[in-house]
Amino acid sequence: MSTISQRPELARDLALSHAGAVVVGTIIGSGIFLVPAEMMQAVGSARVVYLVWVVGGLLSFFGALTYAELGAMKPQAGGEYVYVRDAYGPLAGFLYAWTWFLIAKPASIATVTTGLVRILGTFPVFSFFSHPCVTHPVTINYGQLVAIGAAVLVSWLNYIGIRKAGEFQFLFTLLKVAIILGIVAVGFSYHSGTWANFATEFTGAKGGVAGFFAALVAALWAYDGWNDLNMVAGEIRNPQRNVPLSLIWGVATVGALYILVNAAVQYVLPAAAVAASERPASDAVALVLGHGGASLVSAGMALSMLVTLNGTIMSGARVPFAMARDGYFFKSIAEVHPRFRTPSVALVVQCALAIVLLLLGGNFRQFFSLAIFAEWLFYMIAGSTVFVFRRREPYADRPYRVFGYPVVPAVFIVVSAVLLYYTFTDNLRNSAAGTAAILAGIPVFYFFAQRKSVTPK
Repeated sequence: MSTISQRPELARDLALSHAGAVVVGTIIGSGIFLVPAEMMQAVGSARVVYLVWVVGGLLSFFGALTYAELGAMKPQAGGEYVYVRDAYGPLAGFLYAWTWFLIAKPASIATVTTGLVRILGTFPVFSFFSHPCVTHPVTINYGQLVAIGAAVLVSWLNYIGIRKAGEFQFLFTLLKVAIILGIVAVGFSYHSGTWANFATEFTGAKGGVAGFFAALVAALWAYDGWNDLNMVAGEIRNPQRNVPLSLIWGVATVGALYILVNAAVQYVLPAAAVAASERPASDAVALVLGHGGASLVSAGMALSMLVTLNGTIMSGARVPFAMARDGYFFKSIAEVHPRFRTPSVALVVQCALAIVLLLLGGNFRQFFSLAIFAEWLFYMIAGSTVFVFRRREPYADRPYRVFGYPVVPAVFIVVSAVLLYYTFTDNLRNSAAGTAAILAGIPVFYFFAQRKSVTPK
């Protein structure tokens, strides 16, 4: 028997409840708490902010419907990498995985952990986070160390078993949904709240089409993460059924929760107050319950971001793992831990890259901008593969067919393209850096392709 047939495989230990929690728990992170102010600063109208949340939710839902067909058809570890590879060839698949591994996931992990530190830093007991603990040869503050510690801790949880990480995701997702519903209830209980706030405006907004798309980028960051489930499809039981169910109901649930939270915040605060607030949900609850209520929201935000971090780390490591198994990356990345049956080396390397970003420093907005361009570029490309497979493999087994085909996936792809244009022009520096990093993967691909061609079978 060959060595390849004896190597350990990933364990299919995620049930439907775990899969749904990966979708809901990964999406609901810091975004719903932190981006409403940026959205209001971009569009200046409470009504338009609400419209942006709806449009962002529909776009994400259309993406989830498209990915549901792809995930049920190709339920393998790596998700989007598998779709892009099979539709457009190994080079395209490699550039996707290279970008995901080098930029998108480390930047996402850095964004979430930086946001976590930002929230914890609002508590007086953690005010020392901004103080430096190392000054030579580079300056590192305590907050950076906490962010690194969070990344290491959650990576370790995923290292010791997908089932443990899945149970953590499920239990704490239930808790975070309860917290969000509590915030909604508190907001609508405010005796001075008024529906008239939905007609208010913020006069200093960017405005126009550019402002709308700037707000949409922020909203889509809040919705980001719905695609992560597809990365762990190789570890989901009965994926042909559970992947589509989890994606569709998960994104729909998050959309409903986000619209409720936004309505509750705007019921309490007028547009100008939302635009001026760093944490509109906390400020809204503080008006109702006082400072203690705002602290509870902040604690809920920290918990929420920890669950998002778990889903992000869980999904991210499966992409380089799948690429390495195809022979286009370092062989060690494809190793499965013999006891825990997880992509252990991929998890360690992913964590190390995130730590490098965190040590280099940078703020929440910089990490957010670095990740969003690379991610939506490949969401668009991966989504387009549904047309390729429908044409090339018309009789292939499709346990789920995307509702509204071809309109739904076409709308998702076109809006993604427009969004990418505005993202690129709005932040040329980070977008150009992201493009350069993607293109830098071309010679790396040919290096591994050449090595693979001369490696004995």
